[in-house]
Amino acid sequence: MDLGLKGRRALVTGASQGIGRAVARALALEGARVAGAARRAEDVAALAAAVAAEGGAEIVPLAADLMAPGAPVALAAAAEAALGGVDILVNAAGGSRPLAFDAPREAWDEGMELNFHRLRELTHALVPGMRARGWGRIVNFTGTSEPRIINAAFAAKAAVHVWSKGLSREVAADGVTINCLQPGRIRSEQIARRYPTPEAEREFAEAEIPALRFGEPGEIADLAVFLASARAAYVTGTVIPVDGGMSRFAF
Repeated sequence: MDLGLKGRRALVTGASQGIGRAVARALALEGARVAGAARRAEDVAALAAAVAAEGGAEIVPLAADLMAPGAPVALAAAAEAALGGVDILVNAAGGSRPLAFDAPREAWDEGMELNFHRLRELTHALVPGMRARGWGRIVNFTGTSEPRIINAAFAAKAAVHVWSKGLSREVAADGVTINCLQPGRIRSEQIARRYPTPEAEREFAEAEIPALRFGEPGEIADLAVFLASARAAYVTGTVIPVDGGMSRFAF
């Protein structure tokens, strides 16, 4: 199936590891030129060399800390300069922020800033160009709608879902789509810290995941690439879990 990605230009945040890295790789192998943003730009450079050896398109490493003042606008400008424009934005940067019941306001603010406001600001910096060209794809990696603990990231990701739905209605007529993917237990550095042994991973999977295993980054990256493609033009405003059946509710 031709996904119509050859020659498209994509910015992927969190591209140094895990899901972001897998998406950047998959897009480049489909022929899209990619700006891969991460604090560890050297890891993105290593990915770029590996993908080039596989015959994939260019990956441009961009060093970026989204929590730095003005970072979203600066990153958008850097990606547009490197690629000549951005047709696809994949927001894969973020991090879990579990908090105690009596956590201070500052802790909540930091979690919301990283997982909602910076993502929103980066998207808003790039959407005008997409609308002007009549084509754009935005894919946000979010989180569970069934929280077990207090976590500022969960609240922020819920905000991403609602904001994405509203934005999808404003930009759909301009050929721009925006969708969210909810990763379950997808292997990454963060997941490895939570489940540091095969036994810990297996215990959780057997108790909570009908598929009886954790997912691989490539398995969710494949769906992200489809949503970023020409083939997904009629899919927008959605929230799709990729979790091996772990979520318990139908809606």
